[in-house]
Amino acid sequence: MRVIEIRGQGGPEVLALADRPVPACGAGEVLVRVAAAGVNRPDVQQRKGLYPPPPGVTDIPGLDIAGVVEAVAPDVAWPRPGDAVCALVSGGGYAEFCLVPAVQCLPVPRGFSFVQAATLPEVFFTAWNNVIWLGRLAQGETLLVQGGTSGVGLAAMQIGVQLRGATVLATSSSAAKQALCREMGATGVVDYRAADWAAQLRALAPGGIDVILDSQGGDYTQQEMSLLAPDGRLVLIASHRAPKAEISTREIYIRRLTLTGSTLRSRPAAYKGRIARELVEQVWPLLEQGRIRTHICGIHPLEEAGRAQSVLDANAQIGKLVLTVSDLAETVPEPRP
Repeated sequence: MRVIEIRGQGGPEVLALADRPVPACGAGEVLVRVAAAGVNRPDVQQRKGLYPPPPGVTDIPGLDIAGVVEAVAPDVAWPRPGDAVCALVSGGGYAEFCLVPAVQCLPVPRGFSFVQAATLPEVFFTAWNNVIWLGRLAQGETLLVQGGTSGVGLAAMQIGVQLRGATVLATSSSAAKQALCREMGATGVVDYRAADWAAQLRALAPGGIDVILDSQGGDYTQQEMSLLAPDGRLVLIASHRAPKAEISTREIYIRRLTLTGSTLRSRPAAYKGRIARELVEQVWPLLEQGRIRTHICGIHPLEEAGRAQSVLDANAQIGKLVLTVSDLAETVPEPRP
């Protein structure tokens, strides 16, 4: 099978097309013939040597896929061979075939092409885990998404609006990105490049913000804590600005704040399977109704994985980038009974 390998640490040029054997299913696994694969920032971090795969996981990058099930282990009841699925994987998405724990598979939403479906797993699993499970966003609360037009940011904003009736605020840079945040439900958008971005957000939410989803860390951390309402929750999913921050611990206990964070890649399949079930029950119907949408900013063939990742290097993405892996990528699969 054709795959993309990472040959050393560096820029997009270290990604190279290669041939490898098709893997065989182990217990609880399915083999998916990949039609399309998502391109995510953790793929870039892996390429740079900053986010290695967990022990036992393939070194092939790629965290979400969509395609057709080719084979299943004897202990798997669903999905079955021939089913159209999308899935969160711990690695291996940039390939013609990918092994997936069966519990991490989700049906392709009705009316979605494989390309569209490939944009869903990584961002919605991440948003659900951090905004709903860890952030405990409740009905009518206020949610701030730092970097609203990332794939995770767009998913988080729509989950907040559609499933929690939240007041959503976002930070973003260009006028086009800010317009998309508003289109996805943000009632206030602030340019994070402004020196007074925190003051602008404080004016938009004078009573404080209940949940903040952030991937920047560093010097943003204390400013975000000061924006939280009493009992507020700050959820970190990366630390692009810096891995360390100076914060007021007194503020945490005086105002009963929660500072938490997560990565999903190394969590067990059973944990991710529980998220998958909740997504199918609560988010998938909204996707099929068009109330929650995906936004694709670029589609590239597998062999142009480096070009796709260079968009992320330049921070020029709005939404998701996708790799087409087979000629099925743009087709809309027929739901099976």
